[in-house]
Amino acid sequence: MTERTYGGGPAAAAPPGWDRGAYAAGVTLVTIADGRDDIGTTVSAFCPVSADPPLVLISLLATSYPAELLGGPVDRFAVCLLAAGQRMLAGRFAAAGRPNARRMLDAVPHTRGAVSGALIPDGGLAALECEVTQLVPAGDHVVVIARVLAVPYQAPSGEPLIRFRGQYPSLC
Repeated sequence: MTERTYGGGPAAAAPPGWDRGAYAAGVTLVTIADGRDDIGTTVSAFCPVSADPPLVLISLLATSYPAELLGGPVDRFAVCLLAAGQRMLAGRFAAAGRPNARRMLDAVPHTRGAVSGALIPDGGLAALECEVTQLVPAGDHVVVIARVLAVPYQAPSGEPLIRFRGQYPSLC
């Protein structure tokens, strides 16, 4: 039997053909208010986990500032499931060296979450306010499992923003 190590174990080389960009994923925007500033990042690793209790997960680069905040002084954040028309917003929050979230949302209608305090852009398919319940190391990332505390909005319809092989293809 082969011993398996999860999280924190030695890094293994990716198998031939491994390309995590080859898997289509919905694009979300994660925002955090840390008391001093507002930050945000584009995340394509988002997944509903449980209906009772309502849980979701996001995956963040372990060395990123959002992972540092959620692993320490801050335990609440917002997630916006982006609509197909929000490609520019996704790109802004994915760029290296980006300014704070408030500046990037200056020209975008948004509100501040009543529960998380995080900025929530209008026009997405849904917005969730969450509280961290568990952090799981996973290779070079950390999986954040969070309880959904509030749903500020949910669109009755719309096309999601999807990322596949570095592109944002249309579903139609």
